[in-house]
Amino acid sequence: MSGREHGHDPAPHHSAQILAQPRATDELEVVPGFERENLQGWIPQLATEADIRAIFEKAFDYRGDVTITRKDGSEVTGYLFDRRIGSTLANSVVRLIVANKTERPAIPYSEIAAIAFTGRDTAAGKSYEAWVKKYWEKRAAGDKNISIEPEALE
Repeated sequence: MSGREHGHDPAPHHSAQILAQPRATDELEVVPGFERENLQGWIPQLATEADIRAIFEKAFDYRGDVTITRKDGSEVTGYLFDRRIGSTLANSVVRLIVANKTERPAIPYSEIAAIAFTGRDTAAGKSYEAWVKKYWEKRAAGDKNISIEPEALE
């Protein structure tokens, strides 16, 4: 068999036929991790519209309950599971899951006087790296019945 039959053409007929070299198979794509901010207990100042928008993005990523104080003084505590970003604060809304209730209040950003990160961040310390470290510590201590099941959140 000739080289051409194996797909080798020493003189390509057109430059479009030349393919880019594939990456080496040993190369890995690695996405850098990030440090999660410890927001538990934080009561940020809602000074500007930009501050309000940025804080609610952080609240949306937070894995614990928040307490929202409305401008009328009423409070609601729950897990912020949704936010709808509009062009103004009046048409931007957050939605909460309130514990032991079926209600899912929707609160416009413009009605919010304060937010506090009051609940425990259930994702804190639950990284894969922390799990692997704990696994190897148990194994080194001689534990034979090491489960790969996740720990309970509460």
